[in-house]
Amino acid sequence: MFKDATLGQFYPADSILHRLDPRVKLLGCLVYIIMLFSFKGLPGFILVTAFLVLIIVLCKVPFSFMVKGIRGIMILIIIAAVFNIFFTPGDVIWQWKAIKITDTGLRNAVLMTIRMFYLIVGTSIMTLTTTPNQLTDGMEKQFAPLEKINVPVHDVAMMMSIALRFIPILTEETNKIMNAQKSRGADFETGNVFQRAKAMVPILVPLFVNAFRRANDLALAMEARCYAGGVGRTKMHPLKYQTRDFIAYIILFAFLVGVFVLKHFFKYMILGM
Repeated sequence: MFKDATLGQFYPADSILHRLDPRVKLLGCLVYIIMLFSFKGLPGFILVTAFLVLIIVLCKVPFSFMVKGIRGIMILIIIAAVFNIFFTPGDVIWQWKAIKITDTGLRNAVLMTIRMFYLIVGTSIMTLTTTPNQLTDGMEKQFAPLEKINVPVHDVAMMMSIALRFIPILTEETNKIMNAQKSRGADFETGNVFQRAKAMVPILVPLFVNAFRRANDLALAMEARCYAGGVGRTKMHPLKYQTRDFIAYIILFAFLVGVFVLKHFFKYMILGM
């Protein structure tokens, strides 16, 4: 499960998405999430799907590598879908004693599953095509106006960047600990939920110890280099918009406007019927 995590990993490739300004990708991720939870009906679904397919093709990251991150949370998606199916009120389409399936619950479960799948794949593309340093620079530059109201933008961006950088490191550390425990006879695959949770204790203890040790080493390294935040710091590669970035902005907002237009058109069409 842990070896399939892709969040926080960077996949090197020569694609147009890799060359885009990180500010464009940050805003694009926000626009994509808004689109994803705003569409209603088949036309909006087709438009969001077309947008996702477009960025998958442009990023040149293998699709099999993207969907690996789905496996780790598949159980959560299934549980959420089951709760939607059996506990959402609506017109009953199947019933057995106290168990019933409604049309609204079935529709919500399908819609939620699709949105969760799209959300994980779409947002993972941002980290797969952007290095942690680029994300830090992009967030710091994008939210720089908030510094006027005393928001520590640089510190927040640095913390998020470090957190993303630590995800693949901790994932690799978890796999090493699990392999070491398996070689000593540990079993993580059999038993009920409580037995599996109990078997995870020998993994979590050394994992937390290693995480705190790495965090302490990082803090000492930053202090040794006299790190004092973003005050007076310069950039080796200052962010500058290129023509492709403005084109990307236009495409982003065109898709966003299209989703909202189709949403209202679909609503009016249903009201008219």
